[in-house]
Amino acid sequence: MWAIDEEHAPLYWFPRDCPRVTAWPRNPTEAVAFHEAFSTEARRVHAIETSWLERMKAASVYRYELAGADFAPWVDASGQWVCAHEVEPLSVAPMGDLLQLHRDAGIELRIVPSLWPLRDLAHRGPWDFSTVRMANAQPRPTLA
Repeated sequence: MWAIDEEHAPLYWFPRDCPRVTAWPRNPTEAVAFHEAFSTEARRVHAIETSWLERMKAASVYRYELAGADFAPWVDASGQWVCAHEVEPLSVAPMGDLLQLHRDAGIELRIVPSLWPLRDLAHRGPWDFSTVRMANAQPRPTLA
């Protein structure tokens, strides 16, 4: 079983199987480069494809609260925790409007025709990033 910490929870404010690119600076030095590269003052940038917007609006995502004492850090993944046995949640609650969650957290959510340019930018910088479900993204545009 695995869990995510509060700092990394916004990585999962999306419908199941939704391809996405997320990026954020970890310190003030990275923030300077991040804000310039992404042309933003937001603390994080998340992006989904245009074709996923309606699913994002309609999705029901739930937050499971788990006992932290059962988990240990997963050394291969920042902010993720693992447990070797089944754990009963302490509580389960709907997350509500996923777009509103992003707004309230000060996260810039970009709706783009293709994730590939942002994916490439995210991979080039000194900041932290996550790219999830890219196999479900539109195909990478080919140069003509």
